[in-house]
Amino acid sequence: MSMAKKSLRKRAEGLRREINYHNYRYYVLDDPVISDGEYDSLVRQLEELERKNPELVTPDSPTQRVGGQPTEGFPAVRHAVPMLSLDNTYSSDELRDFDRRVRRVLGESGFGYVVEPKVDGVAVSLRYREGIFTLGSTRGNGLVGDEVTSNLRTIKSIPLRIIGNDGELANIEVRGEVYIPKKEFARLNSERQENGEQLFANPRNAAAGSLKQLDPRVVATRHLDMFIHSVAEPPSGEFKSHYQTLERLKDAGFKTNPHNRKLDSIEEVVRFCEDWEPNRDALEYEVDGIVVKVDSFEDQRVLGETTSVPRWAIAYKYPARQATTFVNEIIWSVGRTGVVTPIAILEPVLLSGSTIGRATLHNADEVKRLDVREGDLVIIEKGGEVIPKVVKVVKDRRPGGTAVSTPPAECPICGSKLAKYEDEVALRCENVSCPMQVRRRIEYFAGRNAMDVTGLGTVLVDTLVSHDLVRDYGDLYSLSAEDLEGLERMGEKSAANVIESISESRGRPFERVLFALGVRQVGLHAARLLASRFRSMKELREASEDELSEIPGIGPVIAQSVARFFRDEANMKVIDKLEKAGVTMSADKTEGHRQPLEGKTFVLTGTLSEYTRDEAAGLIISLGGRVSSSVSRKTDYCLAGENPGSKMDTAKALGVDIISEEEFGKLIESD
Repeated sequence: MSMAKKSLRKRAEGLRREINYHNYRYYVLDDPVISDGEYDSLVRQLEELERKNPELVTPDSPTQRVGGQPTEGFPAVRHAVPMLSLDNTYSSDELRDFDRRVRRVLGESGFGYVVEPKVDGVAVSLRYREGIFTLGSTRGNGLVGDEVTSNLRTIKSIPLRIIGNDGELANIEVRGEVYIPKKEFARLNSERQENGEQLFANPRNAAAGSLKQLDPRVVATRHLDMFIHSVAEPPSGEFKSHYQTLERLKDAGFKTNPHNRKLDSIEEVVRFCEDWEPNRDALEYEVDGIVVKVDSFEDQRVLGETTSVPRWAIAYKYPARQATTFVNEIIWSVGRTGVVTPIAILEPVLLSGSTIGRATLHNADEVKRLDVREGDLVIIEKGGEVIPKVVKVVKDRRPGGTAVSTPPAECPICGSKLAKYEDEVALRCENVSCPMQVRRRIEYFAGRNAMDVTGLGTVLVDTLVSHDLVRDYGDLYSLSAEDLEGLERMGEKSAANVIESISESRGRPFERVLFALGVRQVGLHAARLLASRFRSMKELREASEDELSEIPGIGPVIAQSVARFFRDEANMKVIDKLEKAGVTMSADKTEGHRQPLEGKTFVLTGTLSEYTRDEAAGLIISLGGRVSSSVSRKTDYCLAGENPGSKMDTAKALGVDIISEEEFGKLIESD
């Protein structure tokens, strides 16, 4: 090998080590030490180096997280050590019974427990050879699972190469739980509902469905994460305990749960389990219990296992968050994309701290499966940020004379015949002039994450459409204060304020304009990706599906949706109206757009009252700031809502300014 080639290989190896280290700092420790721009620069250097020298590409390269081609299927993988399930317990007395069973075998000698939040996800196994991630599989039936290596490689908290030179861990098999964060689950289900696709029942279902995708590029858009919770077997006699092993794994680059604790007695375990139940909603992922394990590997060996469960571990399960109430009515709601969704109007009931008066029934197939009817007593469920849903009908309490609920044949708003496609579960109104679709598209366009038109809420939008003042969102820019003044609840001053806000929205950034168009599958993140690649509306309109799908994070499904949108003549006429009105049509047009947060980095924590997390992040970015998922010394502000997490503690330790929503409001109003 020539000296030049040796130099290039050494440079590539150095870049890979550096990028893997910063991935570890960002995704595992939640403590980055370089800016996003500096990180992106390192990745671009490696990508360019490997592009020019393909022979330098290695399986553990950060550039190889998402493969280019879908897999044909999932080969079976036999686990060298079976992946056992756990016995469940539901009370503190049952935990104490578990402790007594352990003591009957181990005696009263001092032994400890490790407690870990039981993440509601999918159990998987990762194999490393010579420190490199080589094989990943699902639990399956405990003996045989599916090989999903390509999909697992998209999860950035999974190290492709183990950090450091810990030879004991070079050929290890680790196990853990793949999960989807709550906010990603809510975003994913919202998009699926708008697109007429089957909704995921819960985050675990969403994570499992994602790992079954044949195209890793689709998996990458789901933003899955993973906690490592165990090893298939101790790497060597040097490893004496479970907790010690978790600490070694963390040092080697694996993400372990920061809330794991080593406790000395069963009473401490009971207190830990009870204390966590009311606090689990503050976590960014679903937790349905606490796993309790005997810490010592030797004690685990002595206790042994049955054919299906270990005798040295147990899961303390929290009760499901459910309530019972009556269905007063079943209505069918029309969304902005024409999807017609059944909604159960309920007798109001208190659930998880809020009063619930309606719950989604998802689609006609779900109504039929549940056989839910008006007058039924039903069980509803709500978890974290999930929309309340009906999970069961109490049929032995059904009153006599109830009628089977049948889906409408016609749109409940405009009367058009509803359509249902073979690849969709949803009913869809295809009348683009359907008043409800028009209203919801305009409302979406004016939303806070989009064009942020103050005062243009549901009531005013409905009034504008019913008075035929607007037929699409392009017509908003032709309105005058005089058009609004005669409308109900609209005086001279309020009319002027709305028109002024509409006028100001012309200067919103290009990415916000793209998001506001309401293209199916295109959320705020996808809009940012599109705007970073295509710098003007003209470029985007002329882009082919192939060009669109080549953008990392976009993929073929979004590409097809974008291309279809820009082929529609009606959509093009509306965009022409926006262009003539002076709305931003390129990424370079920022004149007159106020940027009070320019150069400032924010981290969000806790529950905000005025915004969702996405709304707050979108607002910060629209005003020139950036949002990071973790606190570092380069963070300018930590925006803290109710029940803030560990990010606020980190911010305090680093001296980062912690601000409330009220202070944030003053900050964005300042010039």
